[in-house]
Amino acid sequence: MRILLYDINYAPELTGVGKYTGEMGAWLVRQGHSVQVITAMPYYPEWEVHAAYKGKGWFTETLEGVTVHRCPFYVPKKVTTVKRILHELSFVLSSLPYWIGILFGKPFDVVICVSPPFQIGLLPALYSLVKRIPLWYHLQDLQVDMAKELGMIKNQSFLNLLFSIEKFILKRCAVVSTISEGMVQKVADKNVLQNPCYLFPNWVDEQLVRPLPQEQSLRTELGLDQQDKVILYSGSLGEKQGLELIIEVAKSFQTQSEVKFVICGSGGGKTRLENLVHDYKLSNVSFHPLQPYNKLSALLATADIHLVLQKKSASDLVLPSKLTSILAAGGCALVSAVPGTTLYKVIDENQMGILIEPESTQALLDGILLALHKDLSVYRQNARTYARQYLSKETILQQFEVELLKACGETKQRAEPVL
Repeated sequence: MRILLYDINYAPELTGVGKYTGEMGAWLVRQGHSVQVITAMPYYPEWEVHAAYKGKGWFTETLEGVTVHRCPFYVPKKVTTVKRILHELSFVLSSLPYWIGILFGKPFDVVICVSPPFQIGLLPALYSLVKRIPLWYHLQDLQVDMAKELGMIKNQSFLNLLFSIEKFILKRCAVVSTISEGMVQKVADKNVLQNPCYLFPNWVDEQLVRPLPQEQSLRTELGLDQQDKVILYSGSLGEKQGLELIIEVAKSFQTQSEVKFVICGSGGGKTRLENLVHDYKLSNVSFHPLQPYNKLSALLATADIHLVLQKKSASDLVLPSKLTSILAAGGCALVSAVPGTTLYKVIDENQMGILIEPESTQALLDGILLALHKDLSVYRQNARTYARQYLSKETILQQFEVELLKACGETKQRAEPVL
């Protein structure tokens, strides 16, 4: 197949949507498909264009056999709702020259659009209509729903406009997919799809991300002692996780020198967290950059407890991508989730982590105290077993390829004239 991928995030970003889209593009090439990508300069999760790409305009590069068309765009230093909208709109506008060229070129067999941002589905939807090819629209989170639930956008008229745009896109897709059962249901509840929403979960390469003994961890590199009790948060330092709770809880462990809080990552909320640590004069919290993928198993082996935190209002609107790696590494996760959500049910039914109430400092403190004094070996064994059984990269992408071929075949059959 000739496949066109459209996504604001792509490799070499180490975390978030770009990691998965990059791995998907490279995997499809290895199966013999031709893949082109229209994307932005890598910037996430730092919210700063990576050094190797600064100052560049439109250009094309090849990554793992994938032809990647890069666009310059606006990246705000301080992320607000208005600036984020401008940031996303600037990418759509900046990508237009590539779309014009593609419109008059040889048609692709399928277009895959990855959201967020949700509105980038407009150009693929129009292209698929003109060229009569299928559009696969993959939702890594329900951005408009989340903006409403988190109170990021309060103007009801503007929200209605955004939902109308989303409806226009969804109605024109051959396939809509998303990453959790709860999100599948929320998409289905919109009652606009041609076909049932397809479950396309985030994956993990369980051969590369695996349990390691503590001796092979990054404790020495990160300035930690082998006897320390390490509580790790690794990932985007954004708004939806409620990460200030970590700093508040760390205050309770100031007299226990062996308990260390390690935060790896970057994002719009990092400065606020660093300021809290400074204001509270905490010596038991350290910040580190995201680690490269080849060090991920070693990083995860550093922790006794992994934190997977999000706000109540984000329940079933996002599913933390960091959880897949934690499970594959056989880690014990302390997960904030609301009963009844996909995240809660998966952790509870498979007994592979400790569940706590979201947005509660006391619940987080109690959960950490419980984990520090509990035998976690069963959770760790169950986590690794679940990852190998349900989150295998190869299995998930093979199933995705089958559905992709099916979508292309059905569209071609509909397009063929009846003689």
